[in-house]
Amino acid sequence: MSLLKKIYFNFETYICVVLIGIMILSLTAQVVVRIVTGGAIAWAEEVSRFSFICAVYLGTAVAAQKLAHVRVTAQFMFMPWKARLVFRIIADTILFAFNVFLAVFCFDLVANSIQYGELSATLGVNIAYVEAAIPVGAVLMNWRMVETYILHWRAGTLRKMVAVETDIGLGPGEGAAP
Repeated sequence: MSLLKKIYFNFETYICVVLIGIMILSLTAQVVVRIVTGGAIAWAEEVSRFSFICAVYLGTAVAAQKLAHVRVTAQFMFMPWKARLVFRIIADTILFAFNVFLAVFCFDLVANSIQYGELSATLGVNIAYVEAAIPVGAVLMNWRMVETYILHWRAGTLRKMVAVETDIGLGPGEGAAP
């Protein structure tokens, strides 16, 4: 795989790793300072909170790409794979519509935050930058869901998308990926 493809298919993961690293470092610094001095670093909790929020919303795209976002599938495991695929498409269509609604609604929220310039308490950063993670995450999740369907369809592996239960030894064997 070329470097550009690797970056494209993993850029959300890379960003999330950096954000989680920032969160861990800031919380560690906060704990060390509290133990050593009894004081606190004013900005550390805000940095960790903002990093966590951004990592969560960008992480939804990673989960969608890896077919690992939260879903209940036990009720479908004894159905034929085509029926499971239909239900997955219906569920993903509903999720897609919700993400569109979320992105549009949050775009207005971010626009208002930019307009009124609400600043964070200790860092003095415009809250709009943090709030922007919500619509960006929703759009990226939709992008990765559609991309995953296209890639599986082109490769002829749509059956593999619904073979989770049989891959772990549950349900009928016919749903397993070829």
